[in-house]
Amino acid sequence: MTISHAVAGEGPDLLLVHAGVADSRMWARQVAELKTSHRVITLDLRGYGETPSAPRYSDAGDALAVLEELGAHDVTAVGASFGGYVVQQLASRRPDLFARLVLVCAPTDDVEPDDELRALWGEEGKLLDAGDVDGATDLTVRHWIGPEADDEARELLREMQKRAYDVQLAAGDVDNEEWAVEPEKLTMPVRLITGGHDYKFFTDSADHLAERLPDAERIHLPWAGHLPTLERPGEALKLIS
Repeated sequence: MTISHAVAGEGPDLLLVHAGVADSRMWARQVAELKTSHRVITLDLRGYGETPSAPRYSDAGDALAVLEELGAHDVTAVGASFGGYVVQQLASRRPDLFARLVLVCAPTDDVEPDDELRALWGEEGKLLDAGDVDGATDLTVRHWIGPEADDEARELLREMQKRAYDVQLAAGDVDNEEWAVEPEKLTMPVRLITGGHDYKFFTDSADHLAERLPDAERIHLPWAGHLPTLERPGEALKLIS
């Protein structure tokens, strides 16, 4: 298995999938608590943390391979941002594996990014094209974590994003096969969490899903940015467990 992953604790299976500006280290504070009551599974997606990139891969397929290797079942899957999109793909393909989903500031299919987010991506692309990885990392830390985050959380985000840039830029162009998100197949309870300081795209995505999912619970956090589990770890623990 080339996907770096870790298992902690015993009990019902709980999968944590990290954001696209982070890696599995973003869950460290939650794992310390959750492992007392769950078998907690964390992983680094391709091009993040300790998992190398590859010319062709599927994030959802990789996550499924980890769950199958571990014999996981009745899984509660928590996905942050892009990790929430991976969870939607995976659960659409294999709904039988999952008891519950928690999607934290996650995008989804058939929703268009807002202009402010497109502008941010454009600025990030210009910095990376110019070889200014430190500048792009600083941009991430300024825009992707909310005002409640402490210095430790901000420094961790900096480390995780810098690592991702280094791995992904070295790999060059890759082909990540995405699976279709099919809300009608997600019949398990799904909690949709958004933040008041986040980009509109993610609120729109949660609203879009809430209208289509058979069993959706919608939670909006006025204090939160894009990464509430880093911003208020203790409070976020209650939301995902």
